[in-house]
Amino acid sequence: MGYFESIISQKISKVSGIDSEELMQYIEIPPNADMGDFAFPCFKLAKVMRKSPMAIAEELKLKLDEDLGSEIDKLEIVNGYLNFYINRVAKVKYVFNQIEEKKDKFGSNNSGNGKNILVEYSSPNIAKPFHIGHLRNTIIGNSLYNVYKFMGYNTISINHLGDYGTQFGKLIEGIKRWENEYNIAENPIEELSKIYIRINELCKEDESVLDACRENFRLLENGDSYCVSLWEKIKTLSIEEFDKIYDLLNVKFDKVLGESFYVDKIDDVVNDLKQANVLVESQGAMIIDMEDKGLGVLIVIKSNESSIYATRDLAAIKYRAQTFDFDKCLYVVGSEQNTYFKQLFEAAKYLNISDKCKENLYHVQYGMVRLPSGKMSTRLGNTITVKQLLDETINRVDKIIEEKNPNMENREEQAKKIGIGAIVFNNVSTSIIKDQIFDWDIMLNFSGETGPYIQYIYVRTKSVLEKINFNIPKLEEIDYNVLVDDYSMRIIQILYQFESTLEQVISKNEPSFLAKYLINLSQAFSDFYNNNKIVTDDKKVQDARVLITYYVGMVLKNGAKLLGMEMPDKM
Repeated sequence: MGYFESIISQKISKVSGIDSEELMQYIEIPPNADMGDFAFPCFKLAKVMRKSPMAIAEELKLKLDEDLGSEIDKLEIVNGYLNFYINRVAKVKYVFNQIEEKKDKFGSNNSGNGKNILVEYSSPNIAKPFHIGHLRNTIIGNSLYNVYKFMGYNTISINHLGDYGTQFGKLIEGIKRWENEYNIAENPIEELSKIYIRINELCKEDESVLDACRENFRLLENGDSYCVSLWEKIKTLSIEEFDKIYDLLNVKFDKVLGESFYVDKIDDVVNDLKQANVLVESQGAMIIDMEDKGLGVLIVIKSNESSIYATRDLAAIKYRAQTFDFDKCLYVVGSEQNTYFKQLFEAAKYLNISDKCKENLYHVQYGMVRLPSGKMSTRLGNTITVKQLLDETINRVDKIIEEKNPNMENREEQAKKIGIGAIVFNNVSTSIIKDQIFDWDIMLNFSGETGPYIQYIYVRTKSVLEKINFNIPKLEEIDYNVLVDDYSMRIIQILYQFESTLEQVISKNEPSFLAKYLINLSQAFSDFYNNNKIVTDDKKVQDARVLITYYVGMVLKNGAKLLGMEMPDKM
């Protein structure tokens, strides 16, 4: 909570005797600016004070009115709420001073100091196209990583590549059978994907082929030279292709560790589970029975003695706990894996790691990305690759620019920033748990609640500053009284909420809070711009309005960067 909430809670504490920290948690932002800047719901105190909310409100108001102080103009009662009206000049002054003091760090705090946060995201499967399902995962994870890092946490991003498992036994079998029919060297991901689809079809028709695939994976686990060399080649080619996508999205990882990294750590995990007496033999496999918790069974070792992805995930948890002693470990993975992660986190309770790590494993769920025709599947071959998506989006943006501003400098670069920005924003603009139907017409609407709209408003702030040759006035030259009109105060209120918005992103692991914030700020500036002449003959008025314009542009740019968007120079 912020500065003014702290003042309000301390004043209420003084007259009620209730702890100010507790009171501050209850303070709300009214839905309408006419109802004040902050509201305190008196029903929260009904049990303690043994009175009705209205009676509590009247009693508190009577005492508070005796000393509201210079920051609070007035106090009103509405339906058991105490509504506080902050002095407008005081609010402008506080927000401007905070921005000047923190500059590009405005909105951050030290809440994350000394805390280690791991964020696992992207995690594509080797030898498969990087499709838009993985793109959403990457964008959500990257935005959370950026916000945690901005808020002072020691944040480590992890790309947990799917580079192990029976699917590689399938690929090896497909390559054995049909290598000469495909040009893997020239177009690796596309050709390997075709082989994977084809071998899957054959496995459905012939059980013996599936058995051969399983045997290939067993040989891979046991270090067979042919299988290992083929697997390493597939992995290298895949990572090279993935890196092209990451470079375009400006996404970097602190750790890139595939499932294979944890294979030699599996025995340690199995020993922990044996010591905890939770491993049970079932049809030749080793399992953890979670039926009593409504979670079915979790296979740890298969009947052919090979590991399963759950075993490797448990090994990863133990390795991360021992290496990073994390305060939170986030898994950004689709909601269809919800049951699996409940099983995984339950099994992790039996590992020999700290209780802190066991209790702070989080599955950050997100909805699927759907085509109008339905769910995508690599096995069925109905995917849109990220390369196709990015190329088509950038091409569509370029056509829009050609119509609106055909002489734009660096048009290709601007189209790239706008196109990628549109894709990024589209993936975080609403609650991430919701399924997303991919729609270019919505995503590229320059006047809707979209990435291009935020970029357009940012460019508008920049064009205002260009008119004055970026001669930004000093804070000490500003007359705050110029900015007490409703349009200015709406911007001030939103700027004030930047830090609390980022705290919301962290507390809920929900980047859509930041996306909605940027839309609100953009809309507020648009109203301000349309109703106020910024560059004017009155220097006092111009300086104040130019400075608020500059601050809006700064926060839009920095907020968009946290989501993973770059701002164009022109639109």
